[in-house]
Amino acid sequence: MSNPSTRPQTGPSTGLRTGLLQPGVRRREVWAWAMYDFANSGYTTVVITAVFSAYFVAAVAGNAPWATFVWTLALSVSYALVMLTAPLIGAYADAHANKKMLLWLTTLGCVGFTALLYFAVPGALALAIVGLVLSNYFFGTGENLIAAFLNELARPRALGRVSGWGWSLGYVGGLVSLGASLAYISWAQAHGQEAAAFVPVSMLITAALFLLASLPTLLMLRERAVPQRDRTARNAWSQVRHTLGHLEYLPDLKRFLVCTVLYQAGIQAVITLAAIYANQAFHFSTQQTILLVLVVNITAAVGAFVFGHVQDRVGHVRLIAFTLVGWIVMVLLAWAAPDERMFWVAANLAGLCMGASQSAGRAMVGLLAPPAQEAEFFGLWGLAVKLASIVGPLTYGIASWITQGDHRQALLITGCYFVAGLWMLVGVKAARGHRAARRFARIGA
Repeated sequence: MSNPSTRPQTGPSTGLRTGLLQPGVRRREVWAWAMYDFANSGYTTVVITAVFSAYFVAAVAGNAPWATFVWTLALSVSYALVMLTAPLIGAYADAHANKKMLLWLTTLGCVGFTALLYFAVPGALALAIVGLVLSNYFFGTGENLIAAFLNELARPRALGRVSGWGWSLGYVGGLVSLGASLAYISWAQAHGQEAAAFVPVSMLITAALFLLASLPTLLMLRERAVPQRDRTARNAWSQVRHTLGHLEYLPDLKRFLVCTVLYQAGIQAVITLAAIYANQAFHFSTQQTILLVLVVNITAAVGAFVFGHVQDRVGHVRLIAFTLVGWIVMVLLAWAAPDERMFWVAANLAGLCMGASQSAGRAMVGLLAPPAQEAEFFGLWGLAVKLASIVGPLTYGIASWITQGDHRQALLITGCYFVAGLWMLVGVKAARGHRAARRFARIGA
């Protein structure tokens, strides 16, 4: 049995298009889609992880005893806002086929509020909090929207590979933004400037690179979805309630979303608190911490690219299970490390597992999401990830407080989320879930 997508084609991208991509999709469009991962990764690397976070605590909040708490609280508020609105925005995007327009808005929102952080001088706490909450909100919402294009570009058997290309390019983007910011910071320090002068400029650099690198996506990526006329009669909240009320028809997707909350809680704790752990447990200097971030981004890019190809061969569930075992080993190594040499091994293992598990999770949702409702279900996935972004770091913080600052024990306790995620993953069947999604598309429209 043949169809137009399997007939012989000609052209420079024939092999890639017929083997991996949906009909009508060209390689340059996949590159444009992946460039959004390149663009937005600079925000998380520079603002959330490596530069602005420390500046916020030390300079903006003046190293007050409550400074770190306010930082984590601001991030939690932004994640909670994404959680509340992600399914709604996804349902709206599916009903009106306007993911592209919403992606423009979220990109400009994140870029604009990142640039606003230029004015976050010492003492400007309220402005810094507003800029952080809103920039991170637009970042998280855009992350869900760009993921919803995946099924329009890749065939089901290639979701892992194409997702992996995006994640690996994303880590490279993080390195570029961090490298550009650090180059300016080094120049500024050599000319006697203080953090209050050069960190705000690094926010402008990050915002400009985000906007510039996202232009291929915003200009070249096509909106292939069509408006769902039968859904526009309902408001988006009704569609979300309808979907949540019928998730029993998608048991594998429902179980995987719970699994996502669990293992992402562990991942988000590692991302948010790795620098603190390195400093407290192994007394890393600022320069060592920056080097750690750079190296881990490289190994994460390798993990996303390599395991993205492996995922389509061995299966989505098996690959995610493999990475969760890797995360468990990483936690044990970091917990037991007698010196920084073993910690470096653990950190690079975390990088490999991070790239692989993040890419694999996105591809898995693409496989299990019903057709024509991808944006809505990637919104649910975003809700799960953002819930994990609150739960994981909070668990670490509470564990650290209970153990009177024992960061090794806090890491070990937080690592239990990986074990719980692996246990929940056991019951997920990708092929069965994919068939259920097709049936759901017929009954849930």
